[in-house]
Amino acid sequence: MEQLPIGIFDSGLGGLTVASEIMSILPQESIVYFGDTARCPYGPRDLNEVRRFVLEIGAWLAARPVKLMVIACNTATAAGLALAQQAFDVPVIGVVLPGARAAVRSTVNKNVGVIATVGTVESGAYSRAVRGLDAGVTVFSAATPKFVDVVEAGLHRGHGALEDWLAESSDVFIRPSFHELARDYLDPLKRSGVDTLVLGCTHFPLLSAAIQGAMGSNVTLISSAAETASEVQYALKRRGHLAPEGQLVKHRFATTGDSVSFAKFGSRVLRHQIDTADHSPLDTLVELPSAELLTLIDGLGGASR
Repeated sequence: MEQLPIGIFDSGLGGLTVASEIMSILPQESIVYFGDTARCPYGPRDLNEVRRFVLEIGAWLAARPVKLMVIACNTATAAGLALAQQAFDVPVIGVVLPGARAAVRSTVNKNVGVIATVGTVESGAYSRAVRGLDAGVTVFSAATPKFVDVVEAGLHRGHGALEDWLAESSDVFIRPSFHELARDYLDPLKRSGVDTLVLGCTHFPLLSAAIQGAMGSNVTLISSAAETASEVQYALKRRGHLAPEGQLVKHRFATTGDSVSFAKFGSRVLRHQIDTADHSPLDTLVELPSAELLTLIDGLGGASR
């Protein structure tokens, strides 16, 4: 078990921010990363549809096999974490609870903001997670889907490391249109007096400099990526499943979209060269969950939102 890789999946490239943190604190571990770029984004989709995707990709990872799964997507975590934990024999960790835990530790005035996709906000996952940790904290949530579009635009237009391109003098952040967008999204949270803001989408840490500028230096930004990596480390250590020192490290990447583009753009997000990525056809992927696994979706009550 110790020698098996860690499985990580996301709707696309954003979850590579989580993979990067895991690779940083657990350099002896191999990872298998699956990016469902052909069906990205998950945010606007019906949550039962996202649950089906979670079962498909989870089954794909389980067949590799892996010793632990990370759902490195806030929408997929909100929709399908409990489902995946029932469906698969290995530990499954999501990104919502680690981010909520960090926010509760950070806030002083007990006013926490969350920005995320429509699906994540409407699921109420962060509000429930925060209240479960501290019922005295008030959560103010805002759906900010166009921030994902900004990151994607930067990814395809810039050169070098994506964070560097986004943090420097790109015209994306000096155009009035972006400031108007940020103001429309973030001013209600500022007026609510939040002192902590959770970046509830794995794309958003790549916008942290711009978001910090819009919110002000007195607001602490929380990225769930580092917190999730720490939880992975703890889970593996507790089970005695950390990879032995000196083990050959091999990372593997797969996508439902164009594998060449994934390797090119994914390298910039990961800050690690992705030489190749495998292509996983959707028609094969959708056949992976057994009928027994699919019945678990009905067991959740069949609610879409």
